[in-house]
Amino acid sequence: MIRVMLETRLGPDDLPPLDERCELTILMPCLNEAETLKRCIVKARDFLIRASIVGEVVIADNGSTDGSQAIAAANGARVVPVRERGYGAALAGGIRAARGRYVIMGDSDDSYDFGRLELFVEKLRAGDALVMGNRFKGGILPGAMPKLHRYLGNPVLTTVGRLFFHSPCGDFHCGLRGFDRDAILALDLQAPGMEFASEMVVKATIRGLRITEVPTTLSPDGRSRPPHLRSWRDGWRHLRFLLLFSPRWLFLYPGAGLFALGVAMMAWLLPAPRTLFGITFDIHTLFYASLAVVVGFHSMLFWVFAKVYGTREGLIPPDPRFVGMMRAMTLEIGLIAGLVLLLFGLGLGAFALSTWGSQAFGVLSPERVMRLVIPSGTAVLLAFQIAYGAFFLSVLEIRARRSAN
Repeated sequence: MIRVMLETRLGPDDLPPLDERCELTILMPCLNEAETLKRCIVKARDFLIRASIVGEVVIADNGSTDGSQAIAAANGARVVPVRERGYGAALAGGIRAARGRYVIMGDSDDSYDFGRLELFVEKLRAGDALVMGNRFKGGILPGAMPKLHRYLGNPVLTTVGRLFFHSPCGDFHCGLRGFDRDAILALDLQAPGMEFASEMVVKATIRGLRITEVPTTLSPDGRSRPPHLRSWRDGWRHLRFLLLFSPRWLFLYPGAGLFALGVAMMAWLLPAPRTLFGITFDIHTLFYASLAVVVGFHSMLFWVFAKVYGTREGLIPPDPRFVGMMRAMTLEIGLIAGLVLLLFGLGLGAFALSTWGSQAFGVLSPERVMRLVIPSGTAVLLAFQIAYGAFFLSVLEIRARRSAN
């Protein structure tokens, strides 16, 4: 017997029991969508009936003032009020309130066809934890996506996501996607805004969930008002999220590159000035090479901090090689390395001072003395970074041990 849940404005704990277990929740976030909401709900309900699926239509309302709640209830959807504002907050509230084993979410602006969800259900039943729609494979109708999004924003952010996290998704930000509710709840998604879409894909990839894609058609927005999406603001929020969840690309790779370049330049310039393509590089370039070494090392140290914190908080999976490296790099080893560098730096400084003394503390040639002072200062800075970094990592380790107990 086909059963579609017809609920009114109820809280997540007010639902009557079902005769059968609800298999599918079709979830739509809503903020003043009175123009298109009815069409979306009708398509979703028709799909449930046609496919003989026990399911429900849930509207996660984010504070609509245009009567969207009444429209939803009148058309057989369950309205779940979500007070915290934002696309991600609305979806998170809707997912928690969903009764289905599976959830298929999509925007309520009539840009996605809720009457054609067969492929999503098929993949979910086959065991895929996250089924992403791919608009570039399914088709983008004329006027459905701004050129800025189609040819720059989506391709760039998708490429970044695939590069940073080895995600299989070819359309990182498709709004139509289905998933196993329990698997996604276990990811503990937190982003309140549009970056919620990226967080879901990134965390699902990191946790090793089964992810697949199905072709999806994107139609023009059915509303007469502008969309909630703000291209540059929300694009930056997505990019920022991807960077924050990938310490390697944010800290390690740029830092290692800068550090290696600085060391190479210092080694090249320490003996004497160098001329290349008619340009003479001297102590001024040596100073900036030293700066690159310090900044690069500091960036790599931040990668270590972020990696330890991310692993401890469950944001990134444990890395056996990194864990082994951290066990070998004890506080005492860090302090010894810092002390060696400090003595080396102070030794160079003492040598520079003795050179000045041999000249009766008079005027010295900057080109000669700075070749001692710059590496001396660099070594001292690195010594303190290593020592303080070793102490801070020990503090994190104490916190981690207490959490484990």
